[in-house]
Amino acid sequence: MPKIELSQQAFFTYLGTELADSELEQLLTIAKAELDESADADGIVKIELNDTNRPDLWSTAGLARQLRVYREATVPSYTFFSHPDHTADSAERRVVVDPGLAEIRPYIAAFAVEGAPIDEALLNDVIQTQEKLCWNYGRKRSSIAMGVYRTDLISYPVRYLAADPDATGFVPLGATTRMSMRRMLSEHQKGLEFGSIVADFERFPLLTDDNGDVLSFPPIINSDRIGAVEEGDAKLFIEMTGTDMPSLLTACAIVACDFSDAGYTVLPVTVEYPYDTPVGRHVTTPFYFQRPASTTVEYVARLLGRSIEPQELIDGLRRMGIAAEHADGTLTVRPPEYRNDFLHAVDIVEDAMIGIGMDSFAPEVPSDFTVGRLLPSELYARRVTSQLIGLGYQEMIFNYLGSRRDFVERMYPRDQWQRACAEHVQVDNPMSENFEFVRRSILPHLLIAESVSANAVYPHYIFEVGKIVRRDPHDNYGSLTRDSVGMLCADVEAGFSLMSSHISVLFYYLGLQYSLREVSDGRFIQGRAAEIVISSRAVGRFGEIHPEVLEKFGIQMPCAACEIDLDSVMEL
Repeated sequence: MPKIELSQQAFFTYLGTELADSELEQLLTIAKAELDESADADGIVKIELNDTNRPDLWSTAGLARQLRVYREATVPSYTFFSHPDHTADSAERRVVVDPGLAEIRPYIAAFAVEGAPIDEALLNDVIQTQEKLCWNYGRKRSSIAMGVYRTDLISYPVRYLAADPDATGFVPLGATTRMSMRRMLSEHQKGLEFGSIVADFERFPLLTDDNGDVLSFPPIINSDRIGAVEEGDAKLFIEMTGTDMPSLLTACAIVACDFSDAGYTVLPVTVEYPYDTPVGRHVTTPFYFQRPASTTVEYVARLLGRSIEPQELIDGLRRMGIAAEHADGTLTVRPPEYRNDFLHAVDIVEDAMIGIGMDSFAPEVPSDFTVGRLLPSELYARRVTSQLIGLGYQEMIFNYLGSRRDFVERMYPRDQWQRACAEHVQVDNPMSENFEFVRRSILPHLLIAESVSANAVYPHYIFEVGKIVRRDPHDNYGSLTRDSVGMLCADVEAGFSLMSSHISVLFYYLGLQYSLREVSDGRFIQGRAAEIVISSRAVGRFGEIHPEVLEKFGIQMPCAACEIDLDSVMEL
């Protein structure tokens, strides 16, 4: 979970009052946060946050905003946002995007701020916000990267270019000599750390001003001159580049609101795209794109377990910084500019519950008596797990959600991507592209694990017994959740025969007879893949992973893999 360090003095300034540790601990519960360490000799407080869906809380200003709003029951207002019905351009401050970035790193959001000279506490908080947003919310800079620059050194319009990495260079932050962009990936610390994000592209993203002076090489490193912000700077330019527009706009809104709360004037910037984006070709950021969310008072009352008046709900939501209206039994909320986590009506209920106060709900002792026991499917899964561990496999546990890139683009040839996407259940309005698809196979996760295990002694035998979801138009919900086991072996001798022998041992101890038949599957080498058939019913597939798939995952060692539908096996 995210943990932040903040200046106690700055935090109390944002909050508008000083609190004892006991008072602060109690108040932090409404932000799902805990006081990890009290103020040290330097006045630094450490806070642990237990909600990864609220990146707006990962800063001094953001956390103080939520606590202040709760105490004062006032919805904050920010007037510098554009929105779909009001998209006025900023003629003075513009970013012009190169067409070549459409397939590289297509999106950028930006704004400028003016105010008092920045002090040490604010500078440290900006750096911390940058790190938390880009590392946690931005998937280690792959979907969001942020840069801060000195406005006085910039001539508009700023240009977001697709540059030749060998012919283009500058002095990066922390260095004294000019390097080409390609050289930075192998010699600069940040290039070594984040270079894999852009290394496979023929051209690299580059930010310059109208005079050609370099701002940064996103998402790798700022320039040493324009990108070296220090204490005392009063005019800043902030930009964020990325691959996911909703996440990018949310992160931009968070940082803009933080600067506004710190007393700075936020100056919007217009981004001019030569291609279509989810919010148009001319986008003035910060941009408010969230849609109103709604539910019924009856639904809220049912989930909270007691009758509740509409005004009580509206007041509770206001204490969470959310504007709400009620009409004919329907409660409609307007998400704050800095939040994009209202994915379902239950999210409204949660905020209303916190805003109303947990102590207003009387605790109840459960009246039903139940006896817990394992389901037959769980007992069978444990039996399979025991056999695979006996074969030398190591058990893994993965998330059920993942990205299109991992589940589709890395696993299948390009001509099969459309069909593969249609076979997956997709999450509507995901918080991040990393959680866009529900997995229909365990194999992508096993390959991801193998891709970061090259330093471990071979052979590698790994497996997972878990759930997958497949589309089924005949099911009431349109999909079926199945128990499955995935196995992967990586070694110089890993191949069809080795995996076949492991499957033979597994089914022997499960007391099952099976046969094999050849199958064509884009994930495996043609002619080296087979279906596992029991009583004329296919229950699984295995084979040698195709070299193209291994290359996409960055795996150098041959791999063989298998996946078996345990529910189908149990039904036979």
